[in-house]
Amino acid sequence: MTTPWVIACDVGGSLVVIATGASMVSTLVIPRGYISPLFKVVDTLVDRTFSLICRPFQYKTRDRIMSGEAPIIILTLLVGWLGFFVLGYGVILLPVTHSWDLAFRESASSTFTLGFTLRSQSRPAAVDFLAAATGMISIALQIGYMPTLYGAYNRRETEVTLLHIRAGNPPWGPELISRATRLSTIETLPSLYENWERWASDVVESHSSYPVLLRFRSPHQDASWIVALLAVLDSAAIMLSIAPSQANLQFRLCLRAGFLCVQRLAETVGIVTNKDPSPDTEIELPFDEFAQAYHRIQDGGFEMERDVQEAWAHFKGWRVNYEAPVYALAKAIDAVPVVWSGPRRFSDPQVSPDVIVNRTPANPRGDGPREIPGNPHSK
Repeated sequence: MTTPWVIACDVGGSLVVIATGASMVSTLVIPRGYISPLFKVVDTLVDRTFSLICRPFQYKTRDRIMSGEAPIIILTLLVGWLGFFVLGYGVILLPVTHSWDLAFRESASSTFTLGFTLRSQSRPAAVDFLAAATGMISIALQIGYMPTLYGAYNRRETEVTLLHIRAGNPPWGPELISRATRLSTIETLPSLYENWERWASDVVESHSSYPVLLRFRSPHQDASWIVALLAVLDSAAIMLSIAPSQANLQFRLCLRAGFLCVQRLAETVGIVTNKDPSPDTEIELPFDEFAQAYHRIQDGGFEMERDVQEAWAHFKGWRVNYEAPVYALAKAIDAVPVVWSGPRRFSDPQVSPDVIVNRTPANPRGDGPREIPGNPHSK
């Protein structure tokens, strides 16, 4: 006879199973940029735990420790999904077993396909089969999930690694322009920005669909996908500000793709930013640091079309579109604290990018400027 107790267990357990399945499917299968509540809880708890562990250490040590953050999130999610499935099926079986211990043993036995506890009655057998199917599907989806993640990760990091040749290590926007001037490769910048326009489109789709990718760190301590993107966007904004005649449509397309990318990713993880700021809105980067970079590029032989004040007004109008979300994302993932990239969780000194120096037999020490604007520790 069906009693209110049995109905309550069936309904309650079914809701747990359905909600867990929806969380798993929305995270692993549906590419819509929806973050399930379970993912938010797991991501927050794991991130706070790593922050507490890393607090006493400097950035290089923190980076090594935090490289394990994303894998821990993935494993914790799998354990969480399986645990809630065991809970849901256990509640459904409770009216049959009349014991919490037996109900959860049978549920766990079926979910993990161990089969050491199985009943011959039709009702619990059907539940056992469903639990076994759920467990296998959950693990299969997680296994299939990994190639997608690492494929997106590898595509992201290839361009980040290539950028080190052009923009220093870690990358910095003014250094990209400086190297292009000294190496006479200014004409190659449009193709670079075309690649990064595609990169931004790829990253926004993959990382908004699978937000755990935001936690995957670059293989090198001085690299970060968000810092690399900032360097590209800053360099395009600088070119449009100091020499608009040399900046074609591709520069604008890259900037547009870049700031839409960071705005959408920030929105995906719950960071609130202004999507359409006014061009005359103040930015956090000080004018003095921009002026130092301006003169450094000029000293490298670049012919300026605007003076520093006029260029600053145009540069602000571009940077205001992406500065706030980039700073927020860089702080959230504790990216390498390179100059011009905003504050971090901890008070680390800003890291200077390596700068290009023209070394010759006649001048083995090189004649390139080595001062990095905005970093008092540079030499």
